[in-house]
Amino acid sequence: MKKLFSTLFILSLALNSWAQNAEESPKINWLTIEELEEAQAKEPRKVFVDLYTSWCTWCHKMDKATFQHPGIVEYVNANYYAVKFNAESKDSIYFKGHTFKYVAQGRRGYNELAATLANGRLSYPTIVYLDEELNVIQPVPGYMDPKSFEQVITYLAGNHYKEQPFDQYKMNYELVYSLK
Repeated sequence: MKKLFSTLFILSLALNSWAQNAEESPKINWLTIEELEEAQAKEPRKVFVDLYTSWCTWCHKMDKATFQHPGIVEYVNANYYAVKFNAESKDSIYFKGHTFKYVAQGRRGYNELAATLANGRLSYPTIVYLDEELNVIQPVPGYMDPKSFEQVITYLAGNHYKEQPFDQYKMNYELVYSLK
């Protein structure tokens, strides 16, 4: 009996420690579209919009592997506003003076805002990058691991896209930046 209590006590300490560490780990400061426009009015920044769906396996993988990476979290929170947007949202969304609605297609559908941001090419995940005036810079479809995502966010945040193609930036990338 004494051994059982000792084991339970140690287990409870371990779980408590794990829970505290999970709560303390940094997280991306996700905003809604509505919050984005308010934040942008106060302090303009570049934006990335994570277009996802609830059924997308690669979206969930990117949430866990990329969006929880401490270096990514730190860089994003310092340089971007991040918006998580369910591309199949049935809510009407008011953004940049327009109302975007849900479009039903069979059993599924999409929100017009997602289609507009992704230039009509819906695939998931897609990260859409916006400039400080909320104009689309570039939608980037597909899963990205932390290193690939880091290359894109530093390329865009540093305005390197105005001076050189991404392929050229990528070749010199490791010499310039490295989030640990």
